[in-house]
Amino acid sequence: MVLQHGVILTEEYRNNMQANTPHLLNSVSKSFAGMAAGIAVEDGTLDPSQRVSHYLPELSDSAFRDTTVANALNMTAAVAYSEDYDSPLDDFWHEAAVVGWRPDLQATESPQSLLEYCQRRSRTKQQEGEHFHYRTVLTNLCAGFIAKATDTPFVDFLTQRLWQPLGPQADANVVIDPAGAPYMGAGMSACARDLARFGEMLRHDGYYNGSQIVPESWVRQTREGTPELKRLFAASDYGPMLPSGHYSNQVWADPGASEILCIGIHGQTIYVNRDKQLVCVKLSSQPSPADLTLYAATYRALRALAGQL
Repeated sequence: MVLQHGVILTEEYRNNMQANTPHLLNSVSKSFAGMAAGIAVEDGTLDPSQRVSHYLPELSDSAFRDTTVANALNMTAAVAYSEDYDSPLDDFWHEAAVVGWRPDLQATESPQSLLEYCQRRSRTKQQEGEHFHYRTVLTNLCAGFIAKATDTPFVDFLTQRLWQPLGPQADANVVIDPAGAPYMGAGMSACARDLARFGEMLRHDGYYNGSQIVPESWVRQTREGTPELKRLFAASDYGPMLPSGHYSNQVWADPGASEILCIGIHGQTIYVNRDKQLVCVKLSSQPSPADLTLYAATYRALRALAGQL
């Protein structure tokens, strides 16, 4: 799906999908959590400099004991956690087992909630803020402390403050754990048109459908990043993907190219080019989780499209 100046230029569905068909977003889900955090910060209920254990004291003796809200949002926390989708026994899949995605990894002693999974993480792999290291567990942690800080179940907060204000044409849904907490690291589903609405909101610095949904300052800060976030990103394995880019508040951005991206495994993409007033949505069911050749081809195609419009 391609929009320019908010007008649909082209829209195509395959494999029996239609305009209101929900599709699993995988890690595009993360960006919704990151924008919800900005709303809570603006409300004064969430402090980015505060430790997450302030909101979730259950984590005071875990690997997250010194993690701040900002470090969780920016994927620079210390926790040891492996995210290799092609490894069937990876940490990522053990966490996904909590919500039933890998029942073969569940056992009687397995964590019964995403929060309990976080509580059991005891090892760290780096100092807080030392490296950018992409980890889904941090997004699920974000949903947990946003819920505690706002005294509202996260799904209710997301629905009332972000999803419904977008004026969606269809419902979204998200996988939950046995305790009812959402798997925001990868478990949200929505239709392409409503993702385009989210992309339009990002393009307009949080303003859409007649209201300022996410604070303008939060979206601008996410888009522009900081010298430190850029330095950490450049030093990571992801640096070559966006040479002038960074990762901030659960969103990928390249301010040098005026781009904002929300990306998920198996080929999910929201692409925003502010210079060209362009929003593109691509939902995919690619066979392999992280096919770098297909990712690169998609990114080149989106940039080529922006160059022609």
